[in-house]
Amino acid sequence: MKRVALYFSLICIFTSWMPLLAAPDSPRALIVIGPSRHPPGTHEVAAGARLMAFCLESLENAQKLEVDVVDSWTSDWKTLKTYDTVVLIGDSFPGERMAESDTAMKDLARMMKKGCGMITVHYGVGLKNEDMGPDGDHPLLHWTGGYFAAKCDHHQSVAKIYEAATIVPADPAHPIANGVMPFTIKDEPYIKNYFGPKGRMLPGAFPVATSMLPPDDPNKEIIAWGIERPDSGRGLGITLPHFFQNWKVEPLRKFIINGILWTAKVEVPNAGAKTTLPDLQHFEPESVVPVPRKK
Repeated sequence: MKRVALYFSLICIFTSWMPLLAAPDSPRALIVIGPSRHPPGTHEVAAGARLMAFCLESLENAQKLEVDVVDSWTSDWKTLKTYDTVVLIGDSFPGERMAESDTAMKDLARMMKKGCGMITVHYGVGLKNEDMGPDGDHPLLHWTGGYFAAKCDHHQSVAKIYEAATIVPADPAHPIANGVMPFTIKDEPYIKNYFGPKGRMLPGAFPVATSMLPPDDPNKEIIAWGIERPDSGRGLGITLPHFFQNWKVEPLRKFIINGILWTAKVEVPNAGAKTTLPDLQHFEPESVVPVPRKK
């Protein structure tokens, strides 16, 4: 009986410690799909969101994330405050384009204030002239460190498809660049992006990737950028990919997934995030290959 009592006592002690030994809650990401009117095979923002969620939920060498994908905004602070990062993809910054934009912008400001991360993807980095005052200031500048200025009075960014743009990590030692070597791709990396008055980056902001563009008059253009914000949050803007099929390009995909992990404050593996994609049709794009715009 004494031996049974001893076993019972040990079981009780072990059980009482189990909550402390349990694995911490998984980091969480919210992926927001904004409106898009691009032809099939380009942007494909809903399919791109599903693809990013798949990668984050099936990481092979890093901590997996819990991911929610939404195409409308619901103001539920109890849920919103649980996210470690928010990913936005659409035709210009979804916070300004969604039907619930006023609410979304207020909630995003609240999320950023508590240190939530943010990453904007391709045209999701863009703002329009009506989104800001004449000085070009906008919360997105402070949340991610820059933006693509779409026909704005204060600044003119440039969007053009290049047959062969070579993308180079700006700082190979930064976690976002882990496992990413320079790569060449046919795509639409935006150039002449806006980083603040007189081209000066905000405190805490830095280049993440560059490319020598345009080919006929090359300059070292910042085509991805990041920021470590005073609120302790991290932001990132990356101007690729325009073509849905370019998600198959492993260095590009790794670069973006590394970036999401970094904004969520999840350790990025030294070799970079490893993901294996199924056929791109799995993500239900309108088209995998680009379809010419109807005249």
